[in-house]
Amino acid sequence: MTKRAHGRRRSHPHAGSRRQRLRRTFGGAPLSTAHASRTAPPPRNRLLRRLAATVAAIALPLAGLVGLAGTAQAATSATATYTKVSDWGTGFEGKWTVKNTGTTSLSSWTVEWDYPAGTSVTSAWDATVTSSGTHWTGKNVGWNGTLAPGASVSFGFNGAGAGAPGGCKINGGSCDGGTTPPADAPPSAPGTPTAGTVGDTSVSLSWTPATDDKGVKNYDLYRGSAKIATLTGTSYTDSGLTKGTTYGYSVTARDTIDQTGPSSGTVTVTTTGGDTGPGPGPGPGSKVQLGYFTNWGVYQRNYHVKNIVTSGSASKLTHINYAFGNVTGGKCQIGDAYADYQKTYDAGSSVSGVADTWDQPVAGNFNQLRELKKKYPNIKILWSFGGWTWSGGFGQAAANPTAFADSCYSLVEDPRWADVFDGIDIDWEYPNACGLSCDTSGAASLKNLLSALRAKFGANNLVTAAVTADGSNGGKLDLADYGAAAPYVDWYNVMTYDFFGGWDAKGPTAPHSPLTSYNGIPIAGFNSDAAIQKYKSKGIPANKLNLGIGFYGRGWTGVTQDAPGGTATGPAPGAYEQGIEDYKILKNSCPSTGTIAGTAYAKCGSNWWSYDTPATIAGKMGYVKNQGLRGAFFWEFSGDTSNGELLTAIDSGLK
Repeated sequence: MTKRAHGRRRSHPHAGSRRQRLRRTFGGAPLSTAHASRTAPPPRNRLLRRLAATVAAIALPLAGLVGLAGTAQAATSATATYTKVSDWGTGFEGKWTVKNTGTTSLSSWTVEWDYPAGTSVTSAWDATVTSSGTHWTGKNVGWNGTLAPGASVSFGFNGAGAGAPGGCKINGGSCDGGTTPPADAPPSAPGTPTAGTVGDTSVSLSWTPATDDKGVKNYDLYRGSAKIATLTGTSYTDSGLTKGTTYGYSVTARDTIDQTGPSSGTVTVTTTGGDTGPGPGPGPGSKVQLGYFTNWGVYQRNYHVKNIVTSGSASKLTHINYAFGNVTGGKCQIGDAYADYQKTYDAGSSVSGVADTWDQPVAGNFNQLRELKKKYPNIKILWSFGGWTWSGGFGQAAANPTAFADSCYSLVEDPRWADVFDGIDIDWEYPNACGLSCDTSGAASLKNLLSALRAKFGANNLVTAAVTADGSNGGKLDLADYGAAAPYVDWYNVMTYDFFGGWDAKGPTAPHSPLTSYNGIPIAGFNSDAAIQKYKSKGIPANKLNLGIGFYGRGWTGVTQDAPGGTATGPAPGAYEQGIEDYKILKNSCPSTGTIAGTAYAKCGSNWWSYDTPATIAGKMGYVKNQGLRGAFFWEFSGDTSNGELLTAIDSGLK
């Protein structure tokens, strides 16, 4: 949740930091679908070739790139062999090797193959790979088209889906050097799985076998788009699930040469138990309504727990995430001891109206939150760890997830304040990707961490995570296995804000929290709906996704154009940091002059801002309900007005 201005650490997680992170990791350089690779980083020359191939694929419409070799060469002059290099469940790396088996040199080569629906190439290197429907073509690039007799060359690609290639041709002839395509057909689709015993956290499944002319080797079982098991039998029990949650299961078969046949149908299963833990519970509606409270807000911002009460916000909340605890040395640790539990409050500043004493065992925000829960017992509080500044510690934590989970549990459940917290929130920016620093712990690291936390905290505590909203192809959302991690969390807080901002000093101006795409958006996939739909496509249930709302604006100066898309000279001035300002200030200093993609923008003099208003929040809450999302969350309390009008809009919109 890379959060905003922090007077005690260099612009703590949001403000410039959150979006400077996006400047470094979302923007600033062209996105490349080659980033989707889940394997070890390739050698430099291979990476450059990947990037070159990907940029070429991005530069022109796919249909315009399709070009087959000219005159087909003799069918026996070349062969093409396919290898699946690696498979990480939600994707794979494939490779074609072309060999000149003739007696004269080849001047070019073209490999063609078919994939079943649902399987596709997402990036490629050392060839120009294009498609027409389910038919795929890989054509040599300039430097590797010539092959002497007996020579061979390979090109690789990343893909999505579970299908295997079929109908292969090399320069118009069979890939095996014959005159017809290979005869070994892929297996049939297995039967649609059926659910047997369904419990709170497990589901037993079985299916009728597939058939194949040369035998079925094994089956790949999928939960949503994530492969969860490879089996030789036709039954499996999936465990570690969440109570009252709906899952979809399908299965595909592999034959003896690892060809994958079509997928079975999908069975939908809802675990028992319902929402009986410390979830939303009774209160304002059935949706999650969650706000982040920052420990550093008690300093320069002068925002305290009591302000949640006096603004009328407390009665409209289901959850509070307390930000942030530190992640360092492979452990969860205190973030700010003074603000967290040492600062004393006088009677007038205290939620209870009773002054703290100098020798009080627990004072500070923890005690104020304790008093808040006494007045509003419906509110659940989670301790959030990480954020933009402290996410660099998660890589070490991922090396020993069990030890990390043990440390977090010991800290959150410390007897001094165990009654304050109802669970833990992890704000890792970003697993297996770059934020303030770059993480290389692997695509499975988030799943491993959250699995260990769930095992340690158990079913009676909440386990949640703040996650990227990068919906671009090959972006951050594709680099970690969020689908496999989802069963271990109660929900994901999708950070659907800070897509664009003054870190791109010259613009173009664009709304920092667009709900949808629009004509002229600077980067495809940088909008809330793109992120939500991508999470759903990875098999994550809608009721595990919360939509994020920023209680602040992002802005530029030196702008002459009112509509989005204008040029600028730099970030606009802000109260705490350039390029960012609280809603409570902007609503008066620079009122909205228009809306685009479900959010507001305003031009005042030479300054241009984008931010959400009560009206645009109402539209976004309609989206939450229409999509069946779990609810909404916001960053953070101090940006709202003294009467909490933005939270009121969330509350009203979700009823």
